[in-house]
Amino acid sequence: MTPFDERFNATSLRALLALAVVFIMLATTGWTAVRPHKGAGDPRAAALSSWLHGSVAGHKLPSPAVGADSIAYFFTTLTAGQTRQLANRYPLVVGNLDGAPVSLRYLANRVALAQTRVSEIARSHSSLLTPAGRMDADKRARRYASLLSDGRQILAFDPSGAGRAAEVFGDLASADRVALVVPGVDTDISTFERTAKSYAAPVGMARALYTAERTQDPSAKTAVIAWANYTTPSGVGLDASTGELAEQGAVRLNSLVDALPAGARVSLFCHSYGSVLCGVAAPDLPQGQISDITVFGSPGMRVNHAEQLHTSANVWAARDPSDWIGSVPHLEIAGLGHGADPVSESFGARVIGTEGALGHPGYFAPGAESLANFTDIALGHYGSVQCAPGREDCASGLHQQS
Repeated sequence: MTPFDERFNATSLRALLALAVVFIMLATTGWTAVRPHKGAGDPRAAALSSWLHGSVAGHKLPSPAVGADSIAYFFTTLTAGQTRQLANRYPLVVGNLDGAPVSLRYLANRVALAQTRVSEIARSHSSLLTPAGRMDADKRARRYASLLSDGRQILAFDPSGAGRAAEVFGDLASADRVALVVPGVDTDISTFERTAKSYAAPVGMARALYTAERTQDPSAKTAVIAWANYTTPSGVGLDASTGELAEQGAVRLNSLVDALPAGARVSLFCHSYGSVLCGVAAPDLPQGQISDITVFGSPGMRVNHAEQLHTSANVWAARDPSDWIGSVPHLEIAGLGHGADPVSESFGARVIGTEGALGHPGYFAPGAESLANFTDIALGHYGSVQCAPGREDCASGLHQQS
């Protein structure tokens, strides 16, 4: 073995040990809870099987795999009555079908939520479940009741497993600018929204961004999507240290982007493990349509430099000093870890200020500089973006978009 090999092996071993120590520390200090996902079967898979054997007006129903454009065309061939019939008969399919009219998806998801809520209420009183099982069913029933509140626009809903969802703020069908908030670990139907510190959950993040956009530019045609429609890692464990779930989520994200209004400029705001997903998805996202990718509280994007994302989008990064993610080793060895630190100078991202952010989940906190910066990025007001200390050139070469 050469001296170089010995040094390399020693360095690799130290890095792996550092990763292991940090993962153990994170899991045992209360930064996040390691817990298994729990849920009832896979009702959407059963609904999809029924859909694939179904028909309307004598025509076979299309597979979701044909793509958003083909799905959109299929619905143009139907009458209003036929589309409503499909939404009521197959709500768990239509409500998650990229390419279907968004208003129809909202309707289908209301049907699915109402039906699933009735089922969970029944389970919450079932003697066949343990007390913990009944409590979980009751919690889900209350969450579904919240999602059914007047005016809510649920773009995706899947009760399978721990549950997934997506919600729209604004008029998505007519939006010129669309922002997607992509959350990280421990995001499921139970954590999709919260009352206390609402800014720490996907719904609160998206609502805060949309409200800030409307306040700054009421005439802008904007929409913001709280997109928790992928299976996230449960706690800081093996799933969180690899890219497997990010790769699966990237396929779902790319499908959604393909279905967004043609010509709309799309900005991604990717938190924690969500930034891993955005990094994996970046090369396959439509060039030119994705204007900005902003990562915050990021463990890495599975590349060593922003150029390796192979995207024409502006790449922004943020990390507040109060965020514990800064203690995580930013490296990748044998598939563990997610690569270079996006806020490092060598990575090549545009690093923005975060003053007023409240730890790892607090980048959308009221008054936070990070929220103001996210708003300017989403609106294309690059000249107003405040850079991180020592990174005053973060918006160089960019001009305000109309």
